[in-house]
Amino acid sequence: MHAVAFSEPGGPEVLHPVLLSRPEPGPGEVRVRVCAATVNPTDTVRRSGGRAAEVLAVPGPYVVGMEFAGELHAVGPGVASGLKVGDPVMGMVIPSGPNGGYAEYVVVPAESVVAAPHGVDLVAAATVPMNGLSAQMSLDLIDLSPGQVLAVTGAAGTYGGYVTQIAKDRGLHVVADAAEKDRQLVTSRGADVVVERGPGVAERIRHAFPEGVDGLVDGAVLNDAVVPAIKAGGRIVTVRFFKGESERDVTYHLLKVRDYAREHTKLDELRDLVERGRLTTRVAATFPFEQAAVAHRRLEAGGVRGRLVLTFKHRPDDR
Repeated sequence: MHAVAFSEPGGPEVLHPVLLSRPEPGPGEVRVRVCAATVNPTDTVRRSGGRAAEVLAVPGPYVVGMEFAGELHAVGPGVASGLKVGDPVMGMVIPSGPNGGYAEYVVVPAESVVAAPHGVDLVAAATVPMNGLSAQMSLDLIDLSPGQVLAVTGAAGTYGGYVTQIAKDRGLHVVADAAEKDRQLVTSRGADVVVERGPGVAERIRHAFPEGVDGLVDGAVLNDAVVPAIKAGGRIVTVRFFKGESERDVTYHLLKVRDYAREHTKLDELRDLVERGRLTTRVAATFPFEQAAVAHRRLEAGGVRGRLVLTFKHRPDDR
């Protein structure tokens, strides 16, 4: 099978096409014929060496990519998922050595795959699994009740947008940040209050909610700079494994989406949310998988709204 991988961490230029053996599903596993794989910030972190100890702990070449969509291609022993070979599916993979999303085929636990949502193509479906599970996990960690106030930074991004929409589906009151050019977008995702993003956003959130918000999901990676927006005893979910010191009994929760990789029920809830129009997919651009380095450069340049997606074109007889 064809894939994109790297041998040593570095800049986008280390990504290169490789030819690998097609993986075989073991007990409890399925193989998916990948049609689309999303490019996420976690992919650029792994490629650049930000998690070198974890990545290099197994033999390479190293294929990145954590979410994908395609067709169910083979089923291992002991799998009774209700899906059949040829069904359109979406799923999440924890990359390890040559098994990752930027490949024509990927093998994952059966719990990590569900039917793709009706009404969207596989390119759009590929943006749902990891980003959606990240949003669900964030809201589960912060554990607010309907009517409580949640702040979301980075709300114009895919993760922040999913957090906003799922929070509204759960009955929360959402205040979100946005640049002026993204204000309409963030409002359309359901935010009740929108404040200007950037330096001083904590003060602007406090101006809208003088007592502070009950919880905050920090998709913009502002870390301690945004904590003053949270009321005493409130909660924050951070990405990139940041945990600060709180003087007001604010509880920090670290997002580790790999812990949700086999949460089949939650993944299927995402399918349902998309089908009901409660979760809106956003594709910024597509690239042939061979241009993964180009996609990484574009993502790292900043300003991308939606997700960049790599596409794979399979031969008609490649079944």
